Amino acid sequence: MMSEESPAPEHLPEQSLYEVREKIYPRAVTGLFATWRWSLVWFTQVLFYGLCWLPWNDRQAVLFELAERKFYIFGLIFWPQDIFYLAILLIISAYSLFLFTAIGGRLFCGYACPQTVYTEIFLWIEKKIEGDRSPRMKLDGEPLSARKFAKKAAKHGVWIAVGLWTGFTFVGYFTPIRSLMGEVVSLSLGPWESFWIFFYGFATYGNAGWMREQVCKHMCPYARFQSVMFDPDTLIVTYDGERGEPRGSRSKKLDYKAAGKGDCVDCSICVQVCPTGIDIRDGLQYECIGCSACIDACDQVMDKMDYPRGLIRYSTEHAMQQKWGRKEIIAHVLRPRTMIYGVILMLIITAAGVGLSLRSPLKVNVIRDRGALFREEENGMIENSFHLQIMNVSETAHRYDLGVSGLDGIEIEHKRIIEIPSAATQSVMVEVHTPPKSGKKGYNRIYFEVKSLDDEKIAVREKASFLLP
Repeated sequence: MMSEESPAPEHLPEQSLYEVREKIYPRAVTGLFATWRWSLVWFTQVLFYGLCWLPWNDRQAVLFELAERKFYIFGLIFWPQDIFYLAILLIISAYSLFLFTAIGGRLFCGYACPQTVYTEIFLWIEKKIEGDRSPRMKLDGEPLSARKFAKKAAKHGVWIAVGLWTGFTFVGYFTPIRSLMGEVVSLSLGPWESFWIFFYGFATYGNAGWMREQVCKHMCPYARFQSVMFDPDTLIVTYDGERGEPRGSRSKKLDYKAAGKGDCVDCSICVQVCPTGIDIRDGLQYECIGCSACIDACDQVMDKMDYPRGLIRYSTEHAMQQKWGRKEIIAHVLRPRTMIYGVILMLIITAAGVGLSLRSPLKVNVIRDRGALFREEENGMIENSFHLQIMNVSETAHRYDLGVSGLDGIEIEHKRIIEIPSAATQSVMVEVHTPPKSGKKGYNRIYFEVKSLDDEKIAVREKASFLLP
């Protein structure tokens, strides 16, 4: 217990458990990798925004109609029973990520990730309205004025418009986009369409406009487990410290080597162009998304100083240690790890391609009528009833002939021809009868045969069980 004479403890300063975010103002950069990055921005966005408007056989080329449980991808029609192909697609995506990461690090993050792509788009809009890095920093530091308010309002207005159009396009892959546009114009959107347009639009606006690098640093799990997928022969964005250090500013005319300095002029432009705000000179960091903006920026500085390019470049840990050239680096790309990934990926893609090419445009499901196990007719024949669900998964209508085999004398009563439109399903109730002595007591294996009258190659043989007393 503290006595009255004891001095009161000094007040301890409060410390926050969370790092306060410092806003990043990426500087514009041009160069080889910036060109590649913007090429992929254009490619992915033309694909995303344009594919849903592409017609195909009087319908939308790519459409995932959840209400009708049909998924159209150009000439292919998938049903819920084809979930196997979705699993194959996910496996191919995973192995592609493993392969590309083992070869070139975070290539997907730096060039094709939606977060990176939309951040680039939103940054471009910001630069067009508010200016490059220095004007933006100056504008944010100014007190609120009519000029500042107008610029901020214009920027956020364009951001919101892009976000809503992105949400509209996203929903257009699940609801036919032309009818969706009509609903938007007539203000008759349904509740679910409205929710997803605004939800996806808000997510795009928030992630690309406000959160930006925070998504990559704190929300994306890939940043945390990327080290597991790297090895000493993985190409990563690397600063050549042996060549660049000791860094320091200098005149272009100075004999910097005689002065004991490295090639790095400590201009910090590599930090200014980084979308996550890191200093690549501190080594590989999990925040690095591999966008290579620092390579383009450093090469431009080296050109101005008449120094060789490549102070910051794509290289590997082994190449830096053993001073390999480009030929040695490329030779180590084909190593057991990448070859195994590549072989597995090619086998899966080949198997999926063969499976799709051999995929039958006709599917048949047979379900026994559970209301009655069997029925004895007046003429002594034994009858079983079945429900046949026949799915025409092709782009054209077909006429089908129903048949049955497996027991002597078995046949379908009132044999009929079934006509089914394209991408449609029809449920048929059939009665099958056979002599009582045609098989063993109990369940007997029989086969329903459904054949197209329009194309002899389209035929399905589905097994079922016939019950005899």
